[in-house]
Amino acid sequence: MDDAMNALVRSQPSEPAEIFDRWRAGRRASVAALREADPKQPVHWVAAPLKPPALATTRLAEHWAHAALDIAAPLGLDYPDTMRLRHVAWLGHRTLPYAFQVAGEPVADVFCDLTAPDGSSWRLGDPAAASSISGSASAFCRVGAQRLAPSASGLQISGPYGEKALSLLRNYAVT
Repeated sequence: MDDAMNALVRSQPSEPAEIFDRWRAGRRASVAALREADPKQPVHWVAAPLKPPALATTRLAEHWAHAALDIAAPLGLDYPDTMRLRHVAWLGHRTLPYAFQVAGEPVADVFCDLTAPDGSSWRLGDPAAASSISGSASAFCRVGAQRLAPSASGLQISGPYGEKALSLLRNYAVT
């Protein structure tokens, strides 16, 4: 995928303003296509077919990870976490069963009680689950983006599958 994208970028050299206009047009087309798509019908994507709501959320997670964590942070630019991070946290939690399955582990329910950027609580999953992850939503999302080690996250885990869930957590499809 990286090689294909690099070849595409190199094949279309342009001035920054033209690239930005092309990006804006592509963004509008993507949003329109996602809005018009049947939300229950999976569409082809890089790693696996995804339903449009999951695809849209995956794209938001990728944008946040690359813009905030890969570009803004190293440049010292302010890119504060907002309540929109809920989508990234939801995606990380929602893909845990898939991550367990791909890792050859038994699928386990994991409850997440995360503290949002505004201090409120985001509760994902069944509170009666035998395993749980709790703490900062920002740290949870960074672990899922593979930008923060679980051991450095400050997240609290409990139950028989809490540690495994945190090690498998991803905000993107795993193969």
